[in-house]
Amino acid sequence: VMADTKPLVLVDGSSYLYRAFHAMPSLSNSRGEATGAAYGVINMLRRLLNDYDPEHVAVVFDAKGKTFRDEMFPEYKANRPSMPDELRGQIAPIHAMVEAMGFPLLMVEGVEADDVIGTLARQAEAQGMRVLISTGDKDMAQLVDSHITLVNTMTDTLMDEAGVNEKFGVSPDQIIDYLALIGDTSDNVPGVPKVGPKTAAKWLQAYGTLGAIISHADEIKGKVGEYLRDSIASGQLQLSCQLVTIKCDVALQQGPAELRRRPADIEVLKRYYSEMEFKNWLAELLGSTAPSTPAGSAAENAKQADIAVDYETVLEWAQFDNWLTRLQQAELFAFDTETTSLNYMDAAIVGLSFAVEPGKAAYVPLAHNYPGAPAQLPRDEVLARLKPLLEATTHLKVGQNLKYDMSVLANYDISLRGIAHDTMLESYVLDSTATRHDMDSLALKYLGHKNIKYEEVAGKGAKQIGFNEVALEQAAPYAAEDADITLRLHQALWPRLEGMPELAALYTDLEVPLLSILSRIERHGVLVDSAMLQQQSGELAVKMQQIEAEAFAEAGERFNLASPKQIQTILFEKMALPVLKKTPKGQPSTAEEVLAELAQDYPLPRLILNYRSMSKLKSTYTDKLPLMVSPHTGRVHTSYHQAVAATGRLSSSDPNLQNIPVRSEEGRRIRQAFIAPPGCKILAADYSQIELRIMAHLSADTGLLKAFAAGEDVHRATAAEVFETPLAEVTAEQRRSAKAINFGLIYGMSAFGLAKQLDIDRAAAQEYVNLYFARYPGVKAYMDVTREQAKEQGYVETVFGRRLYIPDIKSSNGQRRQYAERTAINAPMQGTAADIIKRAMLTVDGWLQEQLDIHMVMQVHDELVFEVPEPRLDEARAKIIELMSAAAELQVPLLVEAGVGINWDEAH
Repeated sequence: VMADTKPLVLVDGSSYLYRAFHAMPSLSNSRGEATGAAYGVINMLRRLLNDYDPEHVAVVFDAKGKTFRDEMFPEYKANRPSMPDELRGQIAPIHAMVEAMGFPLLMVEGVEADDVIGTLARQAEAQGMRVLISTGDKDMAQLVDSHITLVNTMTDTLMDEAGVNEKFGVSPDQIIDYLALIGDTSDNVPGVPKVGPKTAAKWLQAYGTLGAIISHADEIKGKVGEYLRDSIASGQLQLSCQLVTIKCDVALQQGPAELRRRPADIEVLKRYYSEMEFKNWLAELLGSTAPSTPAGSAAENAKQADIAVDYETVLEWAQFDNWLTRLQQAELFAFDTETTSLNYMDAAIVGLSFAVEPGKAAYVPLAHNYPGAPAQLPRDEVLARLKPLLEATTHLKVGQNLKYDMSVLANYDISLRGIAHDTMLESYVLDSTATRHDMDSLALKYLGHKNIKYEEVAGKGAKQIGFNEVALEQAAPYAAEDADITLRLHQALWPRLEGMPELAALYTDLEVPLLSILSRIERHGVLVDSAMLQQQSGELAVKMQQIEAEAFAEAGERFNLASPKQIQTILFEKMALPVLKKTPKGQPSTAEEVLAELAQDYPLPRLILNYRSMSKLKSTYTDKLPLMVSPHTGRVHTSYHQAVAATGRLSSSDPNLQNIPVRSEEGRRIRQAFIAPPGCKILAADYSQIELRIMAHLSADTGLLKAFAAGEDVHRATAAEVFETPLAEVTAEQRRSAKAINFGLIYGMSAFGLAKQLDIDRAAAQEYVNLYFARYPGVKAYMDVTREQAKEQGYVETVFGRRLYIPDIKSSNGQRRQYAERTAINAPMQGTAADIIKRAMLTVDGWLQEQLDIHMVMQVHDELVFEVPEPRLDEARAKIIELMSAAAELQVPLLVEAGVGINWDEAH
């Protein structure tokens, strides 16, 4: 008897397949292929292995085609919709992954997965084995006894005999009768009309079995008794009983003892995890094995078999000179700095790493100062010897996010030149949405390689140490790998970019040169008036207290305005406001857009929104900006991100300059704290209505082109057309509506969205949209063509050839598809605007390099901000407008407006 050994584990694959599909419908890879069901099923199997580590196991799926139940009752499962395409596409990969994980996979024709599991469970029990059935299906409860237990691996609940009793109110041997009585709508099993779980359990407790209920049917009172007698007379109850009974005598090829788990096939799993983009699992596999050939599609990119690595730690001058010679002779070398901080203004160099060919790299430690650290080459001298090489335009460099290294080297008076490539930007230009563009993600995606993580050498969280405290034994392989992998990534990515000349040009002529300009802007920084900000913080605190008092009066009690939970209780339970949207957990949502909609009719949500926006301004800007002032420069230094926004726009952080509201009084006051130094003024130059102008260019609509060419106010012109009013008689209200339509269409807004924005009914909004399209047919044609193009090729392009991939455009999920269609229409405009302002930054910077006393200090949306000495204002303003206006040749003129002031708000 095998009672003490591990149980036989039988997995109901089909039950998990559907549950996983419905639980995670929105998961997809960067090609837009659904992966949710696969993720759910494999995740569940991984948990099962972790919890039980079974030796005897099988995963059972329904086979294709009809079963004996369909012959018994043709309507069986008739009301189940056919399998969605998104799920069908995942079946074969799931089966392949299940087998690659080492599980025996069973599918038997003519019966269901339940029948195969029932048969194996009873056979195993007869051989003295314990059985664990992993399922989410209640029908399986009929199999439970002293040897057979159910586990729902998704919810982690076990069910034994007592558990069945507790859940259903009947014992396992009464489950078939219980299921026959209640029927099953999802399988179309009839049951007895109006008999639910409570009635069925009550009858079975009173009479014991279905047979007894049938023979005492006359005693059961009321309407439900009539239904029972009708079901017996028609034979429907007996049929239901047969349909819900699991068949435990299926003829099978293998018995329980032969169902043994095999070792996993790592290579196959790597291929599927790579294709499905299950990054963490892929990383885990790569971490557990020697570096191997990259998985699946990554293999074509990398074209590299196992690369033996040879990393050197440079502690002697002779070694250093040898490497310096290699670097001087190399056509291109990769390099990376290791530092004490992510903040480029404070970072001190701890070491440098270099690579000249795949697998060969060196780490030169310079400032590891833990107890017992070996003697290292002196930092100042090493940097002095490297300076000519790093500053030479003739020696070409590649790095990952070189803007950071450039800024850190500048702290040591080294101006990094000869920047030929940046792998972060290569990946970003190639496909901005396929992956995050940090080195670990890129190595995994494009090389099938798992990098050593920073946390692995320096520790996590509060226990994390500085890189200068990391022992060389760990530090050197980590740092050298960074340089090596950067070089290999470049070799994998650059040929792909070269194959697309427009993208290669965008990368080489725009993104790479921009990196150096951004480093200069960041390091120069911008002056803020800390005293003014502190005063604003105080005023915001007072305003927030006033709002709080009003809110408490509205609600009739005190509550925490920053707590979504308390807001939810007050708004939806106490005040019973309409619930417009629920959270994934089924709670009423208190999200921004929900409160904004409620705020149109109710004062409390409006107060909460006001409080939230003030609290955000206070914590993000007025409290924080003074703390961000650098002690070295007395200025604030943001970080611009070139590889984050999908459309090509720059984003910024610490502080985020793009998010200071321009419409609200409080936001404008924060802009007043961005000031010019003595003797200078702030000059802000802004592209006016650039996305609308790009829309006119892309759609070549004659009406729009005419309005822009004539220099008309385009919103007035649109109002005149849509409302059929002479230009001179357009009212402010009509212009406001036209503006909402113009901007709404750029963002792919529907009539529904427009109705909300203009506070009119949907039919009226639709009428506006129809009128607009009738007046500007070119715009309508452009939108239709763009949608089709996006569907056909999976991406849209800017005027300059930047590609914006839109994987969801083919999704069968309507909401995601519509969002993707809106993105497809807007992305070429946003992306072209991004390209134009970047081109402007290049030409303007070229001019600034000769000026020395004028500085570009910020880039925000469609605006460039400068510090200009007062005597040079007129000259600078004229030149900057000229250069920005000439940044692109479109079918309509680019209009640049420039203002001047003692602070950013006044200049804006």
